[in-house]
Amino acid sequence: MKRILCTGAGGPAGINFTMSLRAAPEKVTLIGTDSNEYFLNLAITDSRYLVPRAKDFDYIDKLNEIIRKENVDFFHAQPDIEVEVVSENREKLDAPVLLPSKAAVVACQDKLESAKVWRKKNVPVARTLEVRQDEDIDKAFAEFGAPIWVRARHGAGGKGSTPADNRETAVEWIKYWKSRGVDWEFIAQEHLPGRNIAFHSLWKDGELVVSMARERLEYIYAYLAPSGITGTPAVQKTVHYDAVNKIGTDAVLSIDPKFTGIASVDLKENAAGVPCVTEINPGRMFTTSYFFSFASKVILKDYSANIPYLYTRLAYKETIPDMPKYNVLPADVYWIRHMDAPARLVKDGKELGAMYTQ
Repeated sequence: MKRILCTGAGGPAGINFTMSLRAAPEKVTLIGTDSNEYFLNLAITDSRYLVPRAKDFDYIDKLNEIIRKENVDFFHAQPDIEVEVVSENREKLDAPVLLPSKAAVVACQDKLESAKVWRKKNVPVARTLEVRQDEDIDKAFAEFGAPIWVRARHGAGGKGSTPADNRETAVEWIKYWKSRGVDWEFIAQEHLPGRNIAFHSLWKDGELVVSMARERLEYIYAYLAPSGITGTPAVQKTVHYDAVNKIGTDAVLSIDPKFTGIASVDLKENAAGVPCVTEINPGRMFTTSYFFSFASKVILKDYSANIPYLYTRLAYKETIPDMPKYNVLPADVYWIRHMDAPARLVKDGKELGAMYTQ
């Protein structure tokens, strides 16, 4: 039996990943780790381990202890910070991973550098400026108009982001974070007012294996964040969007023509309705990967949209059956969820299934 370790197993994304494997047609042994002693209890794995934070000096050593103890034969890092550290130390890890190249991970996790790559390759992307001093904010308003989007250069889940209608808001926003002692770097971007799209894709040596796009419609507790983005959607639906499929594909291959593993691509439409890439989260799943896995089981009666499971099959060098590279699920399938409520799969106003009931 396969023995798979997932980090961040007590967080929403880790739970979605492990639930997807539980929904797959074969049984596996799941080992979960988390650096939060409380959230670790939420992991739905066969065993659980508390680990240091990814930046701690003994993080890799602790992981290797668990790998040896549990005879782990595949390792999946879920949180971005752990993907970063594991990628850089993959040769020191005592279990195989399925990750893009080190250079690809570094490029994707740097929103300034990735934006430069996409602009150079003519991939639609928000106009972006590095913010080192207040004058850079003035330059952003002069070039992009108002509002602008201010965000941290590194990090996921809308980290350090807010729309700013004027100079004072943008400058004071950055000062606020700096006053709290963070060492974040910031960028300013053109504000993209259109639809918010996610392109979930699986790759092997530069070949797209499968993908599916979804539109985020509402976020959980969006009112608590100035940006209106809290990192995980409450309402989302599948979309068939040719422009997103093409731009998402071009964005990944622009970073690395031999890209391997997971590329979770975020896009947002500009004022002209063109989907622009905002970031790629490399090597890890979107927070709600179970949406597609559950829909695959309920609607397709197979695992062709269970991207976490297909990803592990690739890792074990197993055959992937023929399937569509794009639009693997029907359009307009909704996944509606909230805190402490079973998610509902809905199409044409009819509930197709509820989480925890299948």
